Amino acid sequence: MSEKQKNKSGISRRRLLAASAGGAALAGFGPSLFSPTRFNIARAQGGPIKIGFPTPLTGAFGAEAQDQVRAAEIAIKEFNDAGGFQGRMAELLVRDDKLNPGEAATRTLELIEKDKVNYIVGSLSAAVQLSINNVTKERGVIFNSISQSDAINEAKDWSKYTFHEALNPHMTAGAVGRYAFNKFGKKVVYLTADYAYGHEMVRGFETAGKPLGVQTLADIRHPIGAADYSAFLPRIQSLRPDILCICNFGRDQVNSIKQATEFGIKEKIKIIAPVLLYTARVAGGAESFEGVVGGTSYYWRLEDTVPTAKAFNDKFRAAHGGAVPSDYGALGYAGVRSVLAAVKNAGTTDTDKVIEAMRALKYDFYKGAQYYRGCDHQSVQSVLVIESKSKDQKDKNDVFNIVSVEAPSENNLRSCADLGHKA
Repeated sequence: MSEKQKNKSGISRRRLLAASAGGAALAGFGPSLFSPTRFNIARAQGGPIKIGFPTPLTGAFGAEAQDQVRAAEIAIKEFNDAGGFQGRMAELLVRDDKLNPGEAATRTLELIEKDKVNYIVGSLSAAVQLSINNVTKERGVIFNSISQSDAINEAKDWSKYTFHEALNPHMTAGAVGRYAFNKFGKKVVYLTADYAYGHEMVRGFETAGKPLGVQTLADIRHPIGAADYSAFLPRIQSLRPDILCICNFGRDQVNSIKQATEFGIKEKIKIIAPVLLYTARVAGGAESFEGVVGGTSYYWRLEDTVPTAKAFNDKFRAAHGGAVPSDYGALGYAGVRSVLAAVKNAGTTDTDKVIEAMRALKYDFYKGAQYYRGCDHQSVQSVLVIESKSKDQKDKNDVFNIVSVEAPSENNLRSCADLGHKA
């Protein structure tokens, strides 16, 4: 796309960047021009049901984003193969947000204004999803986020258009911490990606660890996209923790765990991660990841006990040469499918009616029972605790053991009052 095409709307890119970075409404656009009513009328007309899908196809999280798209396409195909909705087929409009909040705001605005999408699903960064959410809530468009964030559930960032299909750091770190701290020890060092995701994961671990008497020895922070972690490892080793908790994502997780293993950290220290990525494990290899414990929303071996997981996996395998879906890939499927299911249940594409239908969903699409909590639209769901393995593998994709499952419960979420929502 040329720069001329990107700026066809006449909206200043500088203003978009400034607004998204500040987390406030896009400056200078009044409700008379960009009101939710205006956009809802345009989107409610006939034609395909369009779902915008911003995700970082390029950058440090590219492997996870590509899998999100592959799985989202499965949900679109299912919907269309079943006849769509009143003869209307669904379309997935994918855009590369480049893991940049300003870029994400620009792409989201284009999807809404130029492409006239009905709904937005996507994101793969805590900061980026807040930028997308800022645009969608100002324009009255449903956004179902498929990336971990605590902030998106908080009243200051949330709106009735905001849904959160992914786990959040409080849920994920809490489940892993409750499993690990009693098992491996209570002196912890954190190696943390220095942005919202990393910070929120540390907070989740510390919240879970406080009643257990867990001690934080250090929180060592690194920038996103760091290639070399050697400067941090001697300090970690000298602190002599029981546990090294690596709170990062994507390529950062691959690099940091590989280098920690090569340095000999595992000889006396247990490595855990709040989110242990399937894609990172495959890229990093069995030896580097051996014994690492972490959390996940989904692992394909759920098919051994959950029928909907088997059905989803089989469709993914058929579409992608026998490959299995990753954890974040599966969220692409669930995020799109839940919106389209709500359209059918509502009997309309009208935004307010679809919101009501999503709030009422009790669903099992791929991992067991789920539903959206009323106050913040957080998906209440299970959290899996997994351990990486190198032996007794069923096949090349069989890289984890599921060692614990924390059942769906609102008790494992931050309370609505804590998030700032009124009763």
